[in-house]
Amino acid sequence: MPLYEIETDGHIIITWANEEDSAIQVAAQSYPAETIKRIIQRPRDSWVISKSVLGIQDAVDLCSVARDCLAKASGDKVHAIRLYMGETGVDLDRARKVVESNMVMGW
Repeated sequence: MPLYEIETDGHIIITWANEEDSAIQVAAQSYPAETIKRIIQRPRDSWVISKSVLGIQDAVDLCSVARDCLAKASGDKVHAIRLYMGETGVDLDRARKVVESNMVMGW
């Protein structure tokens, strides 16, 4: 049974169907108010989602980095925030939130 990818106004539906018309019916039943923008039959029976396309690119455990910065700063929050900003490249507000949340967890 082929795998179909159906894109509507607000969703991407992945479904198995015997034919394209059946796949269209699945989309119409699931999201009747949405227009189908695109439908393609996938060449294989599996589907892969790229994490980078979804914006999931953190290969580094940010909590470990924050705890390491706290250790290097001997618990000095302001110094740890500066270290965290330098190591990760995030802005002041994001660095503060991550470091403070790790202080609460007992770094």
